[in-house]
Amino acid sequence: MSHDFYSAVKARRTVYTLSKKSTLSDARIEELLKEALTHAPSAFNSQSGRIVLLLGKHHDELWEAAKAALKPLVPAEAFPQTEARIDGFKAAYGTVLFFEDQAVVKGFQEKFSAFKDNFPIWSDNGAGILQYVVWTSLAVEGMGASLQHYHPLINEWVSQKTGVPASWKLTAQMPFGVPTAPAGPKEFSPLDGRFKVM
Repeated sequence: MSHDFYSAVKARRTVYTLSKKSTLSDARIEELLKEALTHAPSAFNSQSGRIVLLLGKHHDELWEAAKAALKPLVPAEAFPQTEARIDGFKAAYGTVLFFEDQAVVKGFQEKFSAFKDNFPIWSDNGAGILQYVVWTSLAVEGMGASLQHYHPLINEWVSQKTGVPASWKLTAQMPFGVPTAPAGPKEFSPLDGRFKVM
C-alpha cells in the first residue's frame, strides 16, 4: 500500500506540454473531482473547497480571456513568449478551477471566534490539499497537469461565465491533458537543514 502511495506521489509532476486528449471519460473526470472534494481534509471539516471543471470551448475561452487580460500588461516585445505559454495551457484537454468559499470561512470565524484569525490560513491549507489530491489523482490516471495562478486577472471572466457565487474566491487553475513530453528533470535540495529529529 505504501509503495503504491509513494509511486503516486512521485508520478505527480508539473507538466506543461499537454494535448487535447484524455485517458479518462468526462464522466470519470467528474467522478474523480467529486471524490477529491468529498475526501480531501479541511480544518474543522469546513469543506470550503469548490471546483468548476471547464471542458471544450469553455476551457479554450478561459485561456483566451487570460491572454486578453495579459496583453495590455506585458511589453509588446515580451508578449509572444507570454502568448506561447498561454497557448500551451489552451492546448490541454481541460482546466480545473479551484475556489474557497469565503462564506463558509466567515461562518466558521463567527462560530469559533477564538480561532477567527486562523480560518483564512486553514482555508489556504485546505485549498492546497485539495489541489494536490486532484493533481496526484490525474497523474495516477496518466494525465499531466500544472498549477497556475492567473487570478485576479481572470476573475471577471470566471464570475461572468461560470456564474459562481460572489463568495467563491478563485485560488488556482489546473490545465490538464495527456502529456506530449515527459516532465523535465527535478532537483531536490539536501534534506540536511530541512528535516530534524528530536
